[in-house]
Amino acid sequence: MLHDSQVEAWLREDLGHHDVTNEVPGETTGRLVAKESGVAAGLDAAARVFDYLDVDVTERIDEGAGIDAGDTVLRAEGPAKAVLRGERVAVNVAGHASGVATRTRRAVDAAREVDDDVRIAATRKTTPGLRELEKRAVVAGGGDTHRLDLSHMVMVKDNHVAEMGLESAVQHFRDRVSFATKVEVEVESPEDAPRAAEAGADVVLLDNMSPERTTQAVDLLPDDTLAEASGGITVDAVPAYASTGVDVVSMGSLTHSAASLDYSFRTGE
Repeated sequence: MLHDSQVEAWLREDLGHHDVTNEVPGETTGRLVAKESGVAAGLDAAARVFDYLDVDVTERIDEGAGIDAGDTVLRAEGPAKAVLRGERVAVNVAGHASGVATRTRRAVDAAREVDDDVRIAATRKTTPGLRELEKRAVVAGGGDTHRLDLSHMVMVKDNHVAEMGLESAVQHFRDRVSFATKVEVEVESPEDAPRAAEAGADVVLLDNMSPERTTQAVDLLPDDTLAEASGGITVDAVPAYASTGVDVVSMGSLTHSAASLDYSFRTGE
């Protein structure tokens, strides 16, 4: 849920202390128009920006909808001063979120060419302050959010293993989590995958392995242990990893490297 404080912070950052640029009298209508094809996202957040400024959003397409260049995705009506004040923030949040959703959809489609059951997941490599926006955009693109924050799942990473050893680290966290919390263990070699499962991992993260080594690791895991591939995986590489037998392909690039989708905001139409 996007809070008013977040919207207020966005607007304060853009407007500054003395906004003269948008001192325009009268009423107007504005349209958020796509300049390229992609997947719409962030429109809920854009609408909240206008709502905060007491501007009526009279039209908005669904999150996750496919769009083409020239499509109107949101329409707003109200005092020209308020509409113009919300314009840039609305364009920026919608453009960024739609870029994330579009990149996610490309990755999902690439996986579906190989296996309908493989999930494409985001990571915690999100922009500080924008995680909710970006994670919702991943969902709009057909992806999985993975962990929203550190409380959602324990991940035993290389630093934990270096400090405590693999088995001891898994047991350490198993003793501290709720019965409802899954434990994921990161490994960097196929040989360590079954060790992690035997130690009690619900999910084994196969990190920075080639597709060939990922396949080897999956073959060593018991059927009831989920396998996740991660580590610099590009959209072009998704089919190769989807072919390995993993359950999840996670990609930090969905959020940290997605190009913003190009929108323009047109008033008086």
